[in-house]
Amino acid sequence: MAVSSEGVWIVDAEGKRYLDASGGAVVVNLGHGRAEIARAVAEQLGKLSYAHPTMFTSPPVEDLATALSVHTPGDLNRFYFMTSGSEANETALKLARQIHQARGEHDRSVLISRWRSYHGLTMGALAAAGRPAFRVPFMPMLHDAVHIPPPYCLRCSYGLEHPSCGLRCALALDETIQNLGPKVVSAFLVEPVSGATLAAWPPPEGYLQLVREICSRHGVLLIFDEVMTGMGRTGDWFAGCRYGVTPDIMTLGKGLTGGYLALSAVAVTQEHYAAVEQGLGAFSHGGTYSHHPVGCAAGLAAVRILEQEKLVERAEAMGRFLGQQLREHLADSPFVGDVRGVGLLWGVELVADKKTLRPFARSEKVAERLWQHLFEQGVILYKAVGLAGVDGDALVVSPPFIINQEQITLVAAAIKEAISEVLG
Repeated sequence: MAVSSEGVWIVDAEGKRYLDASGGAVVVNLGHGRAEIARAVAEQLGKLSYAHPTMFTSPPVEDLATALSVHTPGDLNRFYFMTSGSEANETALKLARQIHQARGEHDRSVLISRWRSYHGLTMGALAAAGRPAFRVPFMPMLHDAVHIPPPYCLRCSYGLEHPSCGLRCALALDETIQNLGPKVVSAFLVEPVSGATLAAWPPPEGYLQLVREICSRHGVLLIFDEVMTGMGRTGDWFAGCRYGVTPDIMTLGKGLTGGYLALSAVAVTQEHYAAVEQGLGAFSHGGTYSHHPVGCAAGLAAVRILEQEKLVERAEAMGRFLGQQLREHLADSPFVGDVRGVGLLWGVELVADKKTLRPFARSEKVAERLWQHLFEQGVILYKAVGLAGVDGDALVVSPPFIINQEQITLVAAAIKEAISEVLG
């Protein structure tokens, strides 16, 4: 049982300290125990705790939208606030549909996404997700998306190598749009940097630029799911910025408040916002806790901390050190097939055979065993499974941005020790 936390540490009921090197569910970007966020929340609770979101806006809602628009790419400057990443992605899918309706393109309803992706566990988000273990129990209930292979060069679906592949995985998007009929596809939903399902896999050079061009050419909306990667996690405010690509719609969550309150957001360009306003009058959507003034007060405080303490820049610098330490500590391990990442989002992929990259069978539960060993040693990581379809294991390292070099070295050494102890 966790009873307290401060900085990068969590303390349980027995007084044991754990280094939170996963940032919880990749959410604790700012560190634990931020008194300034607690004060902002308490102050807002004393002023205005709730107002019906279809009747009123409020200063925290407007101020957070303004603060975010300073950092979002292009003209992604209109925001819709919800409470979870799943809700944000559901909202984005509904918004994409209504953008097309507002322009008279009523046949555009098909969603394309990728295998080995994650977008949430509500029904629409689950239909978009590409993790079979989550999807299979509910398949009869899903209004499914069309899935294409991910840009996972380590295990290329086409047996090719980058860059000689010509980005075959991106061209699959173009083919799929044309095969379905270019006038029926609504959107392509993608994690710009693959999160937990592919253990922090960055896109190959040119991939995001090509899918942007394909979507624009066919009138398909490009949606970036930045619930995990946004708010500085990749060493830039948003992963799309890192690669110079602006989507039509972007979803945020997790680090939006740093884990202090439940808050998510959908950002859309001014052009698309205006189309819905003029064509339909308003976006048909809502929720009891949408645009919550207290949640937005926490979000605004989080943005100010990121700005004032230059934590996005710190995530980039500490991320480079983290990558260096992971590679140095794990280079000689016969069970580490790959180490990759950006900013403070890194993955360590475990393999049974380093030469062939043969994964461990899922029945061996390698990620779970390593995670448990590390947890018992007081280091918390995030585990990923199913990287090779059903089989495959990885650990994700995603600490708070305030982590220091000594703590990073401790984490890398702990992973090395765990692999040696658990796998031999």
